[in-house]
Amino acid sequence: MKMRVSTIKLQQLTIFTTLLTGGGIGTMYYLMQKKFAESDYHQVALQKLEACAVAMESLGAPPLKIHNIHLTDRDNRIDQQTAQIKIPVTGSRTGGYLYASSIRDPDTNRWSVKLAVLRLKDGQTFNLMNPPSIATEYTECSVQDTD
Repeated sequence: MKMRVSTIKLQQLTIFTTLLTGGGIGTMYYLMQKKFAESDYHQVALQKLEACAVAMESLGAPPLKIHNIHLTDRDNRIDQQTAQIKIPVTGSRTGGYLYASSIRDPDTNRWSVKLAVLRLKDGQTFNLMNPPSIATEYTECSVQDTD
C-alpha cells in the first residue's frame, strides 16, 4: 500500500523548513553581533574614539552611532590573544570605520589597544593612539589627510 503526499503538503513543508532555518540563522547572526559588541576589545577600541575630541567632532558626535561589524569582513579577525576589528560608526555629519588592533595580557586577561585609527568616508584619518597634548584643554589626536 503506497501512501501519497500531496504537492501542497510538500510545498508547505518546504516553506516551513525554509522559514525555520532562516530564522535560526538570523538569530545566530544577531547573537554573534551582540557578543562582539559586548566584548572587551570592542569596548576599549570605542573608548579610544570617544576620548578623541577632534575625531568625535569631525564625525558630528555626540550622538555617536555604533553599527554592527560585518562578520564576513576579512578585516575582522579574533583569536584568544589578538583581536583586529573594523567597526562602522556614524555621527550627525559623516561616518567611517574605526580600525582597532588589541592584544590580551595573559596574566591579567585584559585587552589593551595597540592600534586605533578612525577613517572617515572623505578620506580623513585620525590616529587615536597619539597621547593628548598638554597645551590643549581637551584630548587631541593626530589628523592625517589621505587625499
